Parts: sequence; structure tokens; C-alpha cells
Amino acid sequence: MTARPASITILGGGTAGWMAACLLHHAWGNQGTKIRLIESSQVGIIGVGEGSTPQLKAFFDRIGIDEAEWMPRCNATYKVGIGFEGWSERAGFERYFHPFPTALDGHSAPQFFRAARQRRHGFQVEAHPDAFLFPGLLAERRLAPLNPPNFPFEITYGYHFDAHLVGQFLKGVAVDRGVEWVDRLIQGVEVDAEGKVSALVGEDGERFESDFYIDASGFRAMIIEEALGGRYRSFGDNLFNDRAVVLPTPVADDGPECATRAIAMKSGWRWSIPLTHRTGNGYVYSSRYCDPDDAEKELRTALGVGDEVEARHLRMRCGRVEDSWQSNCLAIGLSQGFLEPLEATALHIVLATVEGFIASVDQGGLTNETRRSFNADIAARYEGIRDYIVAHYRTQLRRDTDYWRDNAAQENLSPSLKRIITCWFTRADLLREIEEQGIARYYNAVSWHCLLAGYGNFPPDGQLKPAGPEINVADMGRIAAFLDGCASNFPGHADALARLTEGA
Repeated sequence: MTARPASITILGGGTAGWMAACLLHHAWGNQGTKIRLIESSQVGIIGVGEGSTPQLKAFFDRIGIDEAEWMPRCNATYKVGIGFEGWSERAGFERYFHPFPTALDGHSAPQFFRAARQRRHGFQVEAHPDAFLFPGLLAERRLAPLNPPNFPFEITYGYHFDAHLVGQFLKGVAVDRGVEWVDRLIQGVEVDAEGKVSALVGEDGERFESDFYIDASGFRAMIIEEALGGRYRSFGDNLFNDRAVVLPTPVADDGPECATRAIAMKSGWRWSIPLTHRTGNGYVYSSRYCDPDDAEKELRTALGVGDEVEARHLRMRCGRVEDSWQSNCLAIGLSQGFLEPLEATALHIVLATVEGFIASVDQGGLTNETRRSFNADIAARYEGIRDYIVAHYRTQLRRDTDYWRDNAAQENLSPSLKRIITCWFTRADLLREIEEQGIARYYNAVSWHCLLAGYGNFPPDGQLKPAGPEINVADMGRIAAFLDGCASNFPGHADALARLTEGA
């Protein structure tokens, strides 16, 4: 086959499977490609309250779904970034905010970059990211990132949502638009002599044939690994976390926040994801340092939740398949790989994979060269995101338990990440380093500066010297007034959600 496939079967529903169904039908449905999704009502999904990157908004925009149509039905809220709390013991840097990009960055980010470099060189200047970047102010004041028509700067944002409900919503969209849905337990995969999938076989023996297959079967990876023998690459050598325990709590009295919180714990960190009907909480930890019972006890204590609320325990397999597209199968979601949820990249990677596959096939067809190029691009994306997540653990400034000390001491870093860290601590030009490596497409210069400066990775306070008149110090009063003036244009988060519900 050299053109796009005439028929595609997706194995597995959930958010990843139904996203793929919507995107594939949107791109190729009107061109004759038949899309079918097979899932079993006997098999559950690993959905908990989730957060997304801004790519989720782009997805809904692409398939023509308004926020008022899906957000109230999925208990969704807005998300302007992630607040990191307790990852550093340095005074003044106990917390920082990692924002999504905005059109306002051009007005304050250059001053942040300059201040961070000045402080790296030992000058006593303000260099905390929260003082320079706008989304953290939206989060602090609980303002929705919806710029009115008279405010000409776009604010990029993501969402928090209930994964089960989003999957069910997208299922309805896909089926209404023409995707075939089959409720069947698949028990086997037939592979022909050429190494291609020829059919999926149901428990009743029925065969489902297609030109191409999407493996969204979860950690089992039924097609890509079990049937096609795809090689799996573990990330356990420098991403220690492999477990999670999940507990819900009520919504805060003053309404849901518009940011995710990542709060350091003894053997990992816990998320706080605000939905409209509850707050999702989960403790992500390493089983090398903590057992499930102790993790659950630590989480309950932190949240003030007793045994009347049931906890869910999850196992995580951090890593990826070597080739996301193998033969006539594309793996997505947990079948493709998993990076711990620290930066909420799971759906980002699903979208990048499916959209990249569509674009690659449209441009080059279903050829070996197209497949090689696509796989290299997806592998680089995984490694770029992995580096950024590993950097959180390697450069944090918390030393109270073996977990945090071992993370800070581990040297199993990629050459790219070693160069980034070396650049920062040798006071070199981080902007140039990021540009030379070409890694801003994964995380841009603002993100890297927020991470490294947000922990307080600067010379000790006692070694800092006053900035003389020859140092071009940022006017922090002017920056604060600018950010405050911008914030006055934005509605309250709770009010914005209420208006969505009224319009649904």
C-alpha cells in the first residue's frame, strides 16, 4: 500500500482510542476510509481525573466541538499551567509556577531570561519566574484564561477533565459522524507470513479485517507487542516512579482552581486536579522507596481523608515501544508508551502521534521511508519530554528522604540533558543552547528557565553581590503593574464555568 488505508480498525476505546477515531474520520472519512473501533464493555479503562496541555484545545477546535458542548458534560475546568510546591528547600523558592505559553511572553520573558542569567552570575536580582510570567497570576487570582475581544493577546490554555466522561463524549461524536463501533472482546490477533496484521479475532471467533490497525489496548499492547513483537524500552533507569494511589476530595469552597498542583511527598509527588464536581488527587511514587499501604496512609494524611473514601491503586510502566508504527499497526496511548503524569503529556503524545501519522501518510503514503521518518520523529518527541521530566528530579533542591537524594544524585542523563544542565551551572547562554539543540519544539526556553530558576538553582545567597548601575536590572514594579493591568481583563474562573453550563 502506498496511499492512505481504505479501512482502519482501532482496538480499544477510552480517551486515546476515541480521539484517534475522531481525528482519522475527520481527516479521511470523506475520502472513503472506513473507521471502526472495537472495545469490550467487559474491560475497564485506567481513567482518572486528568489534565492536559493546550494541544487538547487545538484538538476540539480541529474537529469542530465548542467548549460549551463538551466541558460541562465532562466536569471540565480551565488550566493555565502547573504549580510545583515543596520541590525545593531553598528559601524563597519553595514553589514556582510552570505556565503555558502566551502572547504576553514577548513583553516579560526576555527580562526574565536576562535576570536569571544575572543571578547565575552572582548578582542579587529578582529571578523567580512567578514575578515575570502572566499565567501564574491568573492561577493565583482564579481567573479564566479567556481574553475578551478588547484584549488582543491570546492566552494559551489546557483543561482538567474526567477521562471516563471525555472518552464517552468522544465516542458519541465519533459514532454520530460515521465511525463504526463494535462491542466485542478480542482474544486473538492474526499475523500473516509478511508480518502484517490480517485480522482481529473476537471471543466468538468472528474475524475483523482491515488494511490498517490502531493499537489502543492499554498497557497490554495486544497488537504492537504481543502479536507483532514490538520491542519495549523501559525508562525505569532514570524515572523512578512506578505506582500511584488515587483519592477524590470535594471541590474547594471557593470553587475549582484553574491550575494543576504538583506537591512533593516523601517518595514522589501528588497531583491536585480540580474538576467541577470534585478534586482528583493522586500520589505518584516509587515502589523502591515506599509500599502501597504507606503511600495510601501518607496521601490520606496529607488530604485529611479517612477510610470512608475508597482509594484506587495503579501500576505504571514508564517507557515506550521502539517503533510506534510497525508493519500495518500504529500504537497510541498506553500501548505506545507512558511517561509519568508530571507534565500531563499523555494526551499530548496521543494527538501528536495520530496527527503526525495522518500528515506523514498524506505527504508520503504508507511507505517504509514514511514509517521510518515518522518513528524517528515520535521517538525524539518522547525523549525530549522525558528529558524535561527527568530534569525536574535531577535539579530539584529537596534532600529530606532517600528518594529525593537519589534522584538528585543520579547521573543517567541523556547527552542533550547533560548539555542543558552544564550550560545552566556554567553560566553559559541557555537560549543559544536550546536553539542549537533544536529542542524548543518539546519545551521552549520559558519552560526550561522556569524549571531551573523556579527551584532556586543559583549561587548561595551569601555569595550574591549587589547589582551596580552597569547591570541592566529589570524594573520589577513596572512588570508587576503590567501583569496586574492585563489580569484586570479576565473573568473569574467560577463565573466562566457557570456561563459555559448556562450555554450548554
